[in-house]
Amino acid sequence: MPGILSSDFSNPSETLSFDKATIQIVDLGGTKVFRGILEPGWKWSESVKEAAGTESCQARHIGVVSKGCLVTKHNDGSEAKLCAGETYVVEAGHDAWVDGNETVEIYEFNQGAVEVVESIPQN
Repeated sequence: MPGILSSDFSNPSETLSFDKATIQIVDLGGTKVFRGILEPGWKWSESVKEAAGTESCQARHIGVVSKGCLVTKHNDGSEAKLCAGETYVVEAGHDAWVDGNETVEIYEFNQGAVEVVESIPQN
C-alpha cells in the first residue's frame, strides 16, 4: 500500500440516497470517509428512524460541518447546534435535524458511522 492515498467526492466509491439526504463515500484503502448532504426538512427521527429500526441514531459521529447548521439532541437531553466550520463528536443515542432553510454539508471520519449508514435501506 502506498504511503499516501487520496480521493475526492467527484467520483465517490458509493452514493446512498435517503429521504432528503445523499451520502457519498470514498474508500481510501479500507478507510472510508463520507460526505453527507442534508436538505432542509431532513430529520433523523422522520427520515431514517423507521429504516434504521432504532429509537435514536446508534452511530458515533466524528466530523466537520462545511455548510449550514445541524442540530443534534442526545438521549441524555443535551443539545447542540453545529454550524459551518465546527467540528464535532456526537455519541450514539441521538436525533439530528437540519436547522433552517439551508442545505447542510458534513464530512465524517468514523468507520462505525459509515457502517451504520451503509446498513440502512435506501429509498
